[in-house]
Amino acid sequence: MSSTRQVAVVTGGAGFIGSHMVDVLLDSGYRVRVIDNLSGGRTANLGHHARNPDMSFEETDIRALAPEASLFRGADYVFHFAGIGGIVPSIERPLEYMDTNVQGTAHVLEAARHARVRKFVYAASSSCYGIAATPTREDHPISPQYPYALSKYQGEQAAFHWHRIYRLPVNSVRIFNAYGTRVRTTGAYGAVFGVFFKQKLAGKPFTVVGDGTQRRDFVYASDVAQAFRLAGETEKSGEIWNLGAGAPQSINRLVELIGGPVVYIPKRPGEPDVTWADVAKITRDLGWKPLIPFEQGVRLMMAEIQNWRDAPLWDPESIKQATKTWFEALGTE
Repeated sequence: MSSTRQVAVVTGGAGFIGSHMVDVLLDSGYRVRVIDNLSGGRTANLGHHARNPDMSFEETDIRALAPEASLFRGADYVFHFAGIGGIVPSIERPLEYMDTNVQGTAHVLEAARHARVRKFVYAASSSCYGIAATPTREDHPISPQYPYALSKYQGEQAAFHWHRIYRLPVNSVRIFNAYGTRVRTTGAYGAVFGVFFKQKLAGKPFTVVGDGTQRRDFVYASDVAQAFRLAGETEKSGEIWNLGAGAPQSINRLVELIGGPVVYIPKRPGEPDVTWADVAKITRDLGWKPLIPFEQGVRLMMAEIQNWRDAPLWDPESIKQATKTWFEALGTE
């Protein structure tokens, strides 16, 4: 791969998973063009590549992309991570989510189509399944529970529409619970790692939802990025793959690894007890497998725990206020 000097565009490339994607592509010999509006990403995530001539960065909103956008000219691949996430903000601002995650995706698809790229890989979300049977296969019924899930699913549908109508080669990867360094540290209540790490730094108890026995299929960001690279390089198109580590971990196990006291807060509606990706298809089709065990991934994040010093500090009362619309929209226990 290093001798081909192929060009990849990474939307949302200054964000959490997108920046890990940039790492993997540069390490694999690609020239990489990053686009990000920095609403959720940080240029610091790309700082170690600042002087790399094989990477360029453009601060642009995907909704402003023209079909003939120069950033896409001559590109071989597009890895589309740009978008906005979060359950509560999506309930409060559904139009913004539909505009960014659906219409924004359509703008990226048009730019990719006009550039005649070899492959467009869409970062989809396992939230499209709702409360799913586990392990969850790709043919599981779709049941979005909140606007974020709906917007990501409709973005995926748009991508496959471009695949059918315009013959744009598209694959989609439905990510389960990605974690790792550079995960979001500010903003709305969400991402359990950012919440817990800030509480650890402040010497406060971890706010564990329910009894902590709920399990999540945590998959490390660099493993996610490798899966996306393979989804781009394969000759296959029109495919959907579920992506998790295939080994769900309990929140209690996470607390044990970080270490500290716990306070329990009410279980939230619309959240599954277990997320668990059936990874048989992606393993069979792409030869992908996770390389970072959960314990190692948590250690890697703990080594950079000071990066969470500016994250918001949450406690039971502030979480109650922040999730009020969640309970109102999805029903109470």
